[in-house]
Amino acid sequence: MTQPSVVVLDYGSGNVRSAVRALERVGASVQLTADPDAVLAADGLLVPGVGNFHACMRALAAARGPALIGRRLAGGRPVLGICVGMQVLFEGSTEPNEEMVEGLGEWPGLVQRLQADVVPHMGWSPVTAAPGSRLFAGIEHERFYFLHSYAVPEWIMPTPTGSFANQAPLVTTAVHGAPFVAAVENGPLSATQFHPEKSGEAGLTLLRNWLATL
Repeated sequence: MTQPSVVVLDYGSGNVRSAVRALERVGASVQLTADPDAVLAADGLLVPGVGNFHACMRALAAARGPALIGRRLAGGRPVLGICVGMQVLFEGSTEPNEEMVEGLGEWPGLVQRLQADVVPHMGWSPVTAAPGSRLFAGIEHERFYFLHSYAVPEWIMPTPTGSFANQAPLVTTAVHGAPFVAAVENGPLSATQFHPEKSGEAGLTLLRNWLATL
C-alpha cells in the first residue's frame, strides 16, 4: 500500500517535530515545509499552532497559509488543524486582548477565554465524541491532552452560503469549567483543540483514522 503523503505546514508556529514523528509512526510520508507546490500536492495538510492566536495568524499570513489552505479546501483536499491551528479556522479570537483578531473564517464562531477557575486547561480530559465520527472511531471514551487558555464555547451552524453548507459537521465537545468545541469534522476540513501527537495511543489512533480518510 502506498504511504499517504502529509505536509506539516512549517510557518514558525513552534516545535512541530512531535507532530511529524507521530504521523510517521502511523504510516504517513511526512514533509515539514511551507513550499506551495508540496502543500498543494500532498494527500493531507496538517496545520499546527502553538501559543498566541494573533502571532499564529501573522506567521500564517507571511507563509501564504490562508491562500494555500483555501485552495486545498476548494478542491476538496483534506486539512487537519491542531490547537491554535484549529482556532484560526474560525472567524476570529479575543486573544491576546478583548478586541477581535480575524481568523480564516472557514467556520463561524469566536475563540474566547475559557470560563474556568483554572486557566490554562492543561492535562488529560475526556471528550464527548460526535455520533458517527470517523476521527474518534474506536477511541470515543479515551482521554486526550489539552494545553490552551482559549476555545470556541459553542458550535454555530454555518449559513447556507458557508463553505461546506451541504455537509453536516460532526462536532465533538469537552468540558473545562464550561463546555467548548474540542473537535470538528466538516467535509475535507477537520480540527482538534487538543494535541493528538501528545495524546499517547489514543492520539495516534486519531491520526491513523484521519490518514484513512485521505
